[in-house]
Amino acid sequence: MIKSFLTAPRALWKNAWILALAAPLLGYAQSEPPRRIDVGSLPATVVDEVVIPVPTEVFGVLDKLGSPNWHEVLRPVKTENLGNRAQVALLLGSTIAEGFIAVEAQEPEEVKKIGRQVLTLSKAIGVQKSVISRTNSIIQAADKKNWPVIRREFDGASKDVKQAMIELEDAQLAQLVSLGGWLRGTEALTQVVMKNYTKDGAELLHQPAILQYFERKLHELNPRLKENRVVGQIAARLPELGTLIEPAGGVSPQKVEKINSITAGLVKAISSQD
Repeated sequence: MIKSFLTAPRALWKNAWILALAAPLLGYAQSEPPRRIDVGSLPATVVDEVVIPVPTEVFGVLDKLGSPNWHEVLRPVKTENLGNRAQVALLLGSTIAEGFIAVEAQEPEEVKKIGRQVLTLSKAIGVQKSVISRTNSIIQAADKKNWPVIRREFDGASKDVKQAMIELEDAQLAQLVSLGGWLRGTEALTQVVMKNYTKDGAELLHQPAILQYFERKLHELNPRLKENRVVGQIAARLPELGTLIEPAGGVSPQKVEKINSITAGLVKAISSQD
């Protein structure tokens, strides 16, 4: 899913796919599969000083590595009233990430559901005006199965939500949107890699800079946000993820499974009311 979704070295990228949600979308590459994935060569953007590969390009690499079954990766998103803004922001990021997966699976009904859920979650944190037109566009494009338009609108929705939060002086919530998306994107990536393990596929998980970035941002959160149950759980597990995605000998199948277990647990916690 993406090498799975800031001013560090370009190789830093490996930050994957969700922050990928902040990057502009490009068309899939049509050339022959490379012998080895060079993450640093993927089209990228820079967000808050971190290099982020363009999500569509990462999906394209994964397709070349083994044609993932995105239907198996896609799953329903729960958006019941969670009560607190921090958790809603995390879930919003995770939901937008799910939208990209639904596009890859070419599931128009799921795309429409996710579009409506993005609007519901945006309303819960007061930024619905920033995404109303985009969610309407997503729903209309899903009826026509216009996947390029849907990708563009999901990407735009992510950027618009974050910008609206910044304008409302909620920049830290915007960081949580990115974090929620990255966690779901990374979980999905591990599902794909585990299904058809290759060193090149696992290399997409090598993203130490993004882990360091999120750890730093969580440390800088105001006390009110830090006290959130889910935020605390994520902060406690990120260091462990860091040891798994930066091994000297590459990301082994066992480490991929462990990364999947951790991220899946955190994504579940994000959508839980308990």
